[in-house]
Amino acid sequence: MNSLPSACAFLSTKECCAGFVLAVALLVTAPPPAALAQSGYPNRPIRIIVPGSPGAGFDTVARLMAAGLSERLGWQVVVENRAGAGTIIGSEIVAKAPPDGYTLLMCAMAFAINPVLYKKLPYDALRDFAPITQTAIVPNVMAVHPSVPARSVTEMIALAKARPGEILFASGGRGASSHVSMELFASMARIRMIHVPYKSTTPGLIDLLAGQVAIMAASMSATIGQVRAGKLRALGVTSARRVAAAPDLPAVAEALPGYESVNWFGLLAPAGTPSDIIARLHRESVAVLRAPGSTERFAADGTEVVGNSPQEFAAFLKAETVKSAAVAKAAGITPE
Repeated sequence: MNSLPSACAFLSTKECCAGFVLAVALLVTAPPPAALAQSGYPNRPIRIIVPGSPGAGFDTVARLMAAGLSERLGWQVVVENRAGAGTIIGSEIVAKAPPDGYTLLMCAMAFAINPVLYKKLPYDALRDFAPITQTAIVPNVMAVHPSVPARSVTEMIALAKARPGEILFASGGRGASSHVSMELFASMARIRMIHVPYKSTTPGLIDLLAGQVAIMAASMSATIGQVRAGKLRALGVTSARRVAAAPDLPAVAEALPGYESVNWFGLLAPAGTPSDIIARLHRESVAVLRAPGSTERFAADGTEVVGNSPQEFAAFLKAETVKSAAVAKAAGITPE
């Protein structure tokens, strides 16, 4: 607009006005660019906080989401890793961020179990966040060292009952998906095993491969290569049904009806974020998840796209918190 007077200097007043009116008409009738849609949101870059290290499951999902959202929103969406304290540090950053849609959280299963593990959190998991959508679910693979005689879930249960308190299972840490999956299994099967927590999944898998522990339920991406190489024996996937990435691998639920324990990821905003911004983020996030090729990229390691509504995700979070409390009680886990 600052160049208009000099441009009009070469035109008559009538011609200048006519040109200006035409330009305004074109702006009004043309489709608004993504960056200016939805009442001006967004008008600057957005960050997705991942409360874990680069390369973790929800980090991978967040980066795929960020790339798609950047294209659809017209502004760069960046991933910022803020690992520490079992995802609490990154979650607190988002809980206390301005509720303007520019700081989001990619949460995982730990988000629902942390209220059970800790007496006091610097935020309320259900009150201080606004759900946008659950992005994906990822089953674990329950695998044993080849020296373990059990070749199926049924045989593993029988072995554990014959050797109560003797079988060691690894996890990626207290409250991790790998921990919850095995505790739920033990509770439902009415068996007793010994938990050996590690700082992350990788050292747990290393000890499983070495035969230092007998069994672990870890992500498909981390285990399936070792299974195919014959270094581990897979007993089943922890989802309610078999997954397309490994259709020959039974679900644990086929031998233990009702069993299901999957890691999951979802997108949250600070509580108080305007409803129109939540609606925009939900719409664009679901579009990214369901875009051609997205499902295939996720499914390669057993990940299943969800993309539910904010209301459905809110109900899911409440249900997961209740479920986590039940698992913790059955396992004798007390808050710190």
